[in-house]
Amino acid sequence: MTIGRKIAKWTNELRYEDLPEKTIHEVKRRVIDSLATTLGAYASRPAMVARAKAMAVSDPVPAATVWGTKHNTTPDLAAFANATMVRYLDYNDTYLSLEPAHPSDNIPSAVAVTQNATKTGKDMILATVIGYEVQCRLCDAASLRAGGWDHVTYGALSTAMIAGKLWGLSEDELEHALGLAGVCNITTRQTRTGQISDWKACAFANAGRNGVFAADLARRGLTGPNEIFEGPKGLMNQCDIPGAADLVLGTDGDFMIDKTYIKFWPAEYHSQSAIDACLQMRPQIEGKKIEKIHIGSFEAAVSIIGSEPEKLRPTSRETADHSMFYCCAAALTDGDVTLATFDDARLTDPVLLDLIDRTEIVEIPALNKDYPKGIPNDITITCADGTKVNKRVDFPRGHAENPMTDDEVTTKFNRMAEGVISAETAKSILDQAWKLDTMTNLTPLFTFDVL
Repeated sequence: MTIGRKIAKWTNELRYEDLPEKTIHEVKRRVIDSLATTLGAYASRPAMVARAKAMAVSDPVPAATVWGTKHNTTPDLAAFANATMVRYLDYNDTYLSLEPAHPSDNIPSAVAVTQNATKTGKDMILATVIGYEVQCRLCDAASLRAGGWDHVTYGALSTAMIAGKLWGLSEDELEHALGLAGVCNITTRQTRTGQISDWKACAFANAGRNGVFAADLARRGLTGPNEIFEGPKGLMNQCDIPGAADLVLGTDGDFMIDKTYIKFWPAEYHSQSAIDACLQMRPQIEGKKIEKIHIGSFEAAVSIIGSEPEKLRPTSRETADHSMFYCCAAALTDGDVTLATFDDARLTDPVLLDLIDRTEIVEIPALNKDYPKGIPNDITITCADGTKVNKRVDFPRGHAENPMTDDEVTTKFNRMAEGVISAETAKSILDQAWKLDTMTNLTPLFTFDVL
């Protein structure tokens, strides 16, 4: 049995009845969180470009809605536009392992194909669990980042299985869909290197678009390359991910969505514990002049958000929210990190830049062993009057070991919805999302008026 066949067989056999109530509930939370990040990003340039691209094509029956509009397009373009909005703020959920990921990126593909296939909320919940499972288990199996490849490579595979499940593909067709999705969607990590561009918001959205497209081709009879993982030119060899051979997918109520994390602050996840530590220390140093900020961290954080020169002087929102220097300076200055933290005017704030210049980030080998179970950032702040405070945080708010409550998820949604949709619309969305498992038609949940 090939690895592709193993994934196809598991996807084909999993049923809604196999899901525990806690997992079903978690999908509802992630849908609400994804709609929250969509609303927060709605006026951004990537969101507007992606919506315009999707809305240039009409495909009215069956529906695949561009969220926040009444426009129906093809399921692959709906997946692209909606995932761009979910992802833009870097505020959607996260999973950290050998490879990091933002698995709620899968949800727009699940919604689009559920609508196109005229399936129910229960079908969408099951497909979402499958997407999280395939992507996160692959992240557990092997690192793409180590070879210079991007994590969204796994997203083309997970969304192909989402779409294939919803369209009722056979085991053979699902394996072909993996071959079609995997052979042409190996993506480079330049997306997240140096000064970061609009494309970061679109990277998984594009993988999702291609995963849905691959499943659509497979259901129409197109075959895909065999042994997409273990073949001589397959993913395991080309991307140096031999760990994929040991892939084990969820059984007996053990599903990966329950092990992922909702973000409390709108910044790259490795900075969440650093932000948390800074906010906890801030009352102890308020009114004092900071002389030095020393951040002891782990390899992944240093490599991704704590070492490149661009992170010392970010010139875009995308670079700033991927700079632990900037996020910590903002937390200490403002007492919070919000969407406004990354406004253009703040990027040149001399107070923030001065604190950045007083900050050093150092990899501490001892902290590497505690990652990815935790996100260990150990921060010491020294003040001019000799005051020295220290705080280490491993499990920031929102982590699976320190999860946000349903009320906190709702609060995040309402905060992102304010000024974008009416209070009445926000309440309607929340009421429907908490009852997702009873919905026979998803379109009302995602078709709403933006102010």
